[in-house]
Amino acid sequence: GFHLSGTVTEPATATEPEMTYKVAISFDRCKITSVTCGCGNKDIFYCAHVVALSLYRIRKPDQVKLRLPISETLFQMNRDQLQKFVQYLITAHHTEVLPTAQKLADEILSSNSEINQVHGAPDPTAGASIDDENCWHLDEEQVREQVKLFLSQGGYYGSGKQLNSMFAKVREMLRMRDSNGARMLTLITEQFMADPRLSLWRQHGTGITEKCRQLWDELGALWVCVVLNPHCKLEEKSCWLRQLRKWGEMDVCPLEDGNYGNELPNITNALTQSSGHSQDSLARPRRTVFTRAIEGCDLHWQDSHLQRIISSDFYVSPSYQREGESLLFNSQGQPLWLEHVPTACARVDALRSHGYPREALRLTVAIINTLRLQQQRQLEIYKHQKKELLQRGATTITNLEGWVGHPLNPIGCLFLTLTEACRLEEENCLEISDAGDSKPPVYQHVPVATSSQDSSESYLSLALEVALMGMGQQRVMPEGLYAQDKVCRNEEQIIARLQDLELDPVLVQTLRKQCILLLEGGPFSGLGEVIHRESVPMHTFAKYLFSALLPHDADLAYKLALRAMRLPVLETTAPSSDVTHPHHLVSVVPSRYPRWFTLGHLESQQCELASTMLTAAKGDMLRLRTVLEAIQKNIHSSSLIFKLAQDAFKIATPADSNSDTTLLNVALELGLQVMRMTLSTLNWRRREMVRWLVTCATEVGVRALVSILQSWYSLFTPTEATSIVAATVMSHNTILRLSLDYPQREELASCARTLALQCAMKDPQNCALSALTLCEKDHIAFETAYQIVIDAASTGMTYTQLFTIARYMEHRGYPLRAFKLASLAMTHLNLAYNQDTHPAINDVLWACALSHSLGKNELAAIIPLVVKSVHCATVLSDILRRCTMTAPGLAGIPGRRNSGKLMSTDKAPLRQLLDATISAYINTTHSRLTHISPRHYGEFIEFLSKARETFLLAQDGHIQFAQFIDNLKQIYKGKKKLMLLVRERFG
Repeated sequence: GFHLSGTVTEPATATEPEMTYKVAISFDRCKITSVTCGCGNKDIFYCAHVVALSLYRIRKPDQVKLRLPISETLFQMNRDQLQKFVQYLITAHHTEVLPTAQKLADEILSSNSEINQVHGAPDPTAGASIDDENCWHLDEEQVREQVKLFLSQGGYYGSGKQLNSMFAKVREMLRMRDSNGARMLTLITEQFMADPRLSLWRQHGTGITEKCRQLWDELGALWVCVVLNPHCKLEEKSCWLRQLRKWGEMDVCPLEDGNYGNELPNITNALTQSSGHSQDSLARPRRTVFTRAIEGCDLHWQDSHLQRIISSDFYVSPSYQREGESLLFNSQGQPLWLEHVPTACARVDALRSHGYPREALRLTVAIINTLRLQQQRQLEIYKHQKKELLQRGATTITNLEGWVGHPLNPIGCLFLTLTEACRLEEENCLEISDAGDSKPPVYQHVPVATSSQDSSESYLSLALEVALMGMGQQRVMPEGLYAQDKVCRNEEQIIARLQDLELDPVLVQTLRKQCILLLEGGPFSGLGEVIHRESVPMHTFAKYLFSALLPHDADLAYKLALRAMRLPVLETTAPSSDVTHPHHLVSVVPSRYPRWFTLGHLESQQCELASTMLTAAKGDMLRLRTVLEAIQKNIHSSSLIFKLAQDAFKIATPADSNSDTTLLNVALELGLQVMRMTLSTLNWRRREMVRWLVTCATEVGVRALVSILQSWYSLFTPTEATSIVAATVMSHNTILRLSLDYPQREELASCARTLALQCAMKDPQNCALSALTLCEKDHIAFETAYQIVIDAASTGMTYTQLFTIARYMEHRGYPLRAFKLASLAMTHLNLAYNQDTHPAINDVLWACALSHSLGKNELAAIIPLVVKSVHCATVLSDILRRCTMTAPGLAGIPGRRNSGKLMSTDKAPLRQLLDATISAYINTTHSRLTHISPRHYGEFIEFLSKARETFLLAQDGHIQFAQFIDNLKQIYKGKKKLMLLVRERFG
């Protein structure tokens, strides 16, 4: 009858023994309605044992004994046989069955029991009655459990993939017209709505995570599909509507566009180009992920024109009606379907999803014919307005609702419907390639089935045409991060599908024709001559078109890509005439730009498009010029222009062949633009940019280097020009790289010297030393640089800079100049009594050593400066000690006599230094004693011992020191412990 039972044996494996399972399956009108299996498997799909038994019954029907329902067999037995049957049955299963048997016996023997009120008895092996509901068995509890588990993993461990495969399962069920499809989707949705993260996200005001958002989108789209089932019953639809409304009213229900209100028109309203959307964003109704499905419940399939379109390939208007305007047919008599485009496409998706592929194709063709007609009409309207629009240079006409990134994915849906009809199913199409990715699909041309279509048209060429139309539609950037991100993602998905198409002559013809229409399309096309300021940019799309067209029509490819380079939202502030768009003007943050959250991504796509063109134009000077102009006009970010310059340089200088001069010059020009753009703004990559520019100019040649050296002030700061640019140009490596002859080397050196002197004049503090270094080989230039340093020394330079240049001078063999600079440096310095670790101490010691080595006069000149600038006793005593160890004048300046005698501390100039040192010791001692702690007593005693050494250099030093100590004992007698230590050491 309607019950199949059997035992299934699972063979032994290396780890598991052989297992046998009992399986029972009920079925009704070709559907499995319930299953049980001894394996206890918990999954939303049938276990392998149920599948094995079902397949056995399907493949070997004669091996399965067919029996009458058990009630029929019992009917043929007499009283004794029945008694025997029941007793044997109870004996075989006495432990499980005995309680039930006893209870049933009691009820049958009781005259007024419920069992005796009903005529007959149930039979599990007999079928259901003809009026009973019949549907496939679905383990609802399991569906709930699995969805809950996957959601709790939050998109980790491949749970997103699992949920997507459940959605795919729902689509498969709908296609098989299995009534459980909607039931399973309801179960999934209930779990999604119960996700505890929803209320958390709502409380914190954060958006739903990206992965989760996409799952919600798919859920919403699936419900649109379900409610648009062309053959569903009215009561089913009203039941779904109640559910959808209930979910939509819950405050945790995610909104259609992420976190923001949405200004898209109702699904059932055809979109008009009106400015009637002037209500502000606050008054807009709340649109949830289920709103479109709720609106879809109002749609029906009863329209007679629609019925004729989907039921026949040969539905055309009678030829005598083809004159004049018609809303139902075009001039060739082909049917049109004038519904709001995304809604019409949702119908196509529903037909496809519910297993009506032919009908879906017919409606798709009607929609495309309608889009073509609209395109033609828009072209005619534009021809009348063209002059006025071009004078204004802007347009307020644009679609408020874009088809790419739309919640119903209209373009993707039409493209899929058409390409599915053209797919070549290979024998082993399920095999996966080595990389683990499935192979791209293979398509063939399938002619469009209709009586009046032009013969060259195929579903494949229509797929390409509609994708290009949709992607090229001019549309305003939607509000909110999520909606904007979706535009980019959807665009990339469509382009990935387009790249699977092999462009044969038929498709190339379609591509060219559509590209020409898009270029001429005025404000209705995103590639038209004038576009709205907030129009979605076309860079990604144009990059695909450019690469696809280039081998077949290079002029058209460049025209298109150059047109697409613009990014008007960055060009100007919104023109005052533009009021059709209040929802962009009520933005809370008054800013120069509307809030384009994806702007960074869009700018990088603009850069990619430019890079693609530069690469293709290599070697073609004219094309490169036009691309370069487009870059300079449209790209506003210095880091992106720098990236383009680097790309161009890489392509122009391949490792294995000669450089391409045309592209190298473009790289250099872009690099120069970056230098000018970042000269006065802070940019953390600036040093890298400057170095790269010198490398690029070196590659171009000696003329480029001369040019950047001569015009340095418009490209570099003085420091960059001397320390990076000129230094690199004059380096040994550059000269070798360019293999220059002597006159060329001289020309470069002369330019570098001129630059060095100009920079030293402009910024002596930072450039003087580099300038001197660069001018070393030219006497006049070197003298000029030195004079600049001397002039700047008194005002604009620090002692550190002057000491550094002074040491350089000594190193170059100019000790007297070094002395002069060191003396100037000393006048800028001030060392306090406690700065005994100051970084300038080494410079002071060096300056004194230099003066001492030059002779008595120089030492006499520097000591007053030292005394004035240095108040630190230990430093002064160190200088004094060094000056008394050797005789002055050991440097041996020509023409000077040197006595070779040591100098006395009693006579000038050392007497002045000695007095200053003693005085510094006295002052420092008093300063230290005002706030000394017992921890530092030992250190202080050592300090006094050093002071004594200096005192003793004077003639009456021991007397002076003794008086000094007595003085201390008198003044600081309160510090008893310290004074005790002083007495112990110094008496």
